[in-house]
Amino acid sequence: MKQKSWISIVFSFASQCRGKIALSVLCAVISVAAGLIPYWSVYQIITFFIDSSPGMAEVWKWCGIGLGAYAVRFLLYGISTSLSHISAYTILENIRLTLAQRLMKAPLGTVIGESVGKLKSILVDRVETIELPLAHMIPECISNLLLPAAVFLYLVYIDWRMALAMLATLPFVLIAFAVMMKDFNQLYADYMESNNDVNGVIVEYVEGIEVIKAFNQSSSSYEKFARAVESFKGYTLKWYQNSWKVMNFVSAVLPSTFLGTLPIGMYLYWNGELTPQDLAMCLILSLGIVGPLMNFTTYINETKAIEYAVHDVEKLLHVEELPDTGTPVKVRSMDIQLQDVSFSYDKEGGQQVLSHINLNIPKGRFTALVGPSGGGKSTIARLIARFWDVDNGKITIGGVDIRDMPLSQLADIVSFVTQDNFLFNCSMKENIRLGNPNASDEEVYAAAKAACCDEFIQKLDDGYDTMAGDAGNRLSGGEKQRISIARLILKNAPIVILDEATAFADQENEEKIHQSIAALTRGKTLLVIAHRLSTIKNADQIIVLQNGQVENIGTHQQLLDSSFLYRNLWEAHIGAQKWSVGSGKGGN
Repeated sequence: MKQKSWISIVFSFASQCRGKIALSVLCAVISVAAGLIPYWSVYQIITFFIDSSPGMAEVWKWCGIGLGAYAVRFLLYGISTSLSHISAYTILENIRLTLAQRLMKAPLGTVIGESVGKLKSILVDRVETIELPLAHMIPECISNLLLPAAVFLYLVYIDWRMALAMLATLPFVLIAFAVMMKDFNQLYADYMESNNDVNGVIVEYVEGIEVIKAFNQSSSSYEKFARAVESFKGYTLKWYQNSWKVMNFVSAVLPSTFLGTLPIGMYLYWNGELTPQDLAMCLILSLGIVGPLMNFTTYINETKAIEYAVHDVEKLLHVEELPDTGTPVKVRSMDIQLQDVSFSYDKEGGQQVLSHINLNIPKGRFTALVGPSGGGKSTIARLIARFWDVDNGKITIGGVDIRDMPLSQLADIVSFVTQDNFLFNCSMKENIRLGNPNASDEEVYAAAKAACCDEFIQKLDDGYDTMAGDAGNRLSGGEKQRISIARLILKNAPIVILDEATAFADQENEEKIHQSIAALTRGKTLLVIAHRLSTIKNADQIIVLQNGQVENIGTHQQLLDSSFLYRNLWEAHIGAQKWSVGSGKGGN
């Protein structure tokens, strides 16, 4: 499909405030017209002095007309600018809200697959760049083009040769722009690629600074950071040097309208073909168009940045959405079935992560997924929560294909907690209340106690009112995990999925998490993914996965007897536990 031009995309954004923008353009045009009147006033005054001795009343009249027109020009310009900025920021707000809504409807796997830096860049920086064409280029470019056009036509009316003389420097400017644009697109593309690279390195450096220091990798990591910044500087200078030369040339040549109008005007005046007042008017008007033309050339130099920003935003606005029926369905049971499910992250012939999986996860039971890394455990869990849709087969809850459920209904049925626990910058109480925004404080406290959170929360400076922005750095991974479980207890969804629930837990926290999981799962369908097999040895059903296929299914004891892979995993886990305990006893 042919890519839309960035101009048409900008105008599609502008359609939301079409009336205000149209009024802004109208005010800008009238402002330009009013800006011509002072020149006419000067022309009249010069004519009076040349033709006769004017009365002061007549001079003052034209001075008043010129000053009044000047005032009208600035008033209407102010109104135009105000309307365009109100429209622009209204549109930017709508674009950001639309982007946020689009991300909420997109496959969650697609969203988390993008870097935070890139999404922030689009939502904040790229959208902000669109403000320039909406607030300035649409009204001001139109008016800045109309003024030179009006002046040119007026000079044609006075003498067509003076009109052409005013444009004497224009061919040189056009040639300079043509030379600049020869390599401009490639240089700017390289600059943008380098910009994205340095943004990624900066985010990686800041987010990983704790690991960098812990492993004494500050030198090598800083070198990578410095290389990215140095590379970005090189591409930036290369792009700017290509632009600066031309823009400096344009800034020097374009205002030099006298190079054409002065000699031609003097020649015509000398031959009696141009009156003194007409000569003065032509010279004044040729200088009057310099400002608008320079503004216009500045916008031309900004168009490439705007083009990239507009297309990035447009691409995110049209990210593929998960189909949503919107019509609630009746779900009679909370058992989960995977029927001949296959899935690949790369839809263009990539390797399958899951291949023809058939599973039954009974309602109200504790089911665990185990196996080597990369076996497909987290993928199954995320497909049940519908982070993506399966490539083949189907997943049902109570016999209903989850693709036939509204996304909101599925979200109410399934609670999902990953190993990466995020606390919002609000109080501990409100972080737990996210599970059920309508819950009372007493219900929040009860959920916290059930998840074994109450004890450590009470020790915080402000207890449940402690802000997570401060507390998040003081809580261990296991404590954050229990906060997440407290949310689930409060949400009280009938299906619970825990992905690596004890990934960041020490032995003390692991026992607490066992207790909180027990409180969470009473009467619920529970699916747990774990590398620490001790946390799931009491599961009703353990599913062993390897290379995207089911290797075996059974209880802990059954798998120890029948599954070579599970027995190896269990022995490795027990060995790691003994090593950890032994190391702890031997240390000081």
